Amino acid sequence: MSFRGRTKRSLDDKGRLMMPPEFRDIVVSSCAEGKFVCTTYDNCLVGFPLPVWEEFEYKISRLQSPSRKLRDFRRLVIGGAEELTVDKQGRVRLSKAHRDYAGLDGDAEIVGQLDKFEIWNPERFTALTEQDFSDVADELADSGIDIPL
Repeated sequence: MSFRGRTKRSLDDKGRLMMPPEFRDIVVSSCAEGKFVCTTYDNCLVGFPLPVWEEFEYKISRLQSPSRKLRDFRRLVIGGAEELTVDKQGRVRLSKAHRDYAGLDGDAEIVGQLDKFEIWNPERFTALTEQDFSDVADELADSGIDIPL
């Protein structure tokens, strides 16, 4: 299963976010307790089903003599990670630290990214989508991926 699409949601007064049903189903089916890890990256929050996150942590822990830049990356991503649980109503409570990092105050845009999903401040996400992506096709082609559009 893959996280696809995007949807807008509102945070309640307690900082809880209603997960889209299809995203919630992926999280719940990948871990019986409905747990996932949410971390900070690219000015948004990134959610990983627990098994995907644990594989990432294992790979990161195996790196020997990482550069200063990689150590700083780990500080941001591993240090910003919080284990969350989807409640019975399909909500997840985002910490104040996470809401502050991502600039979430009221509304959020949840964006599927295949094996993970992102939670964006809607204005930040709109600015991101207004970029010129004309050079991306060349980069993908260099990686052996043709866009079927």
